[in-house]
Amino acid sequence: MGTRIIAQRRGRGVSKTYLVPSFNYVADVKYPPLQKGNLKGKIIDIVDDPGRTAPLALVKFDGTSEKWYFIASEGVKTGDVVEVGEGAQLKIGNVLPLKDIPEGTPVFNIEVVPGDGGKLVRASGGYAIVLSRDVDKVTVQFPSRKTKGLNPNCRATIGIVAGGERPKKPFVKAGNKWHAMHARGKKYPRTRAKAMNACDHKFGGKSFGVPKTVSRRAPPGRKVGSIAARRTGRRKR
Repeated sequence: MGTRIIAQRRGRGVSKTYLVPSFNYVADVKYPPLQKGNLKGKIIDIVDDPGRTAPLALVKFDGTSEKWYFIASEGVKTGDVVEVGEGAQLKIGNVLPLKDIPEGTPVFNIEVVPGDGGKLVRASGGYAIVLSRDVDKVTVQFPSRKTKGLNPNCRATIGIVAGGERPKKPFVKAGNKWHAMHARGKKYPRTRAKAMNACDHKFGGKSFGVPKTVSRRAPPGRKVGSIAARRTGRRKR
């Protein structure tokens, strides 16, 4: 029986090498449950989450002992007031339904289904733009420039995700890079496929003359190289 190649082992996510360490995450970041009106709270702390690229804002709402972790917006600080729900002010850090957000406003941590807590655009420095609003659909443009129509009742945070300057800071040492990748379950350092053994990658071993194109119907993990390529090689004039 053959062994699984590295791409397959990564996809399974079972072994310790490729498993994302859940203890690195401070908390599950999501919005409070849907309700009428809005909630007001105060940011009591800005928390660094090793498992995420963006810092978190710890919010304590008025009239309750519950504390919720939010993805911090660029520019918020300890002591700022945060509002969540319909009727909230159009201010950086507040959470509003998409139907109440004007066109051209940058937003992040967008819900796919109303009440799911936020799923889209959560990386540091990321933001989406509200393009248009209709009665039954709000069109949003994501950082990839793709657009998607969402339910007008889906909530989003006003502003840009904090930590946008993070990629500009050099790692300096290979050890720092290893710890940053390991915190998110990423394999590092990465070996080029040609230098691997035949049991680890399709290009490993003495694979001279083996085509790198693979069928679209190949099983997961065997799709390495040019997947369902229509053509390969240098384009001739």
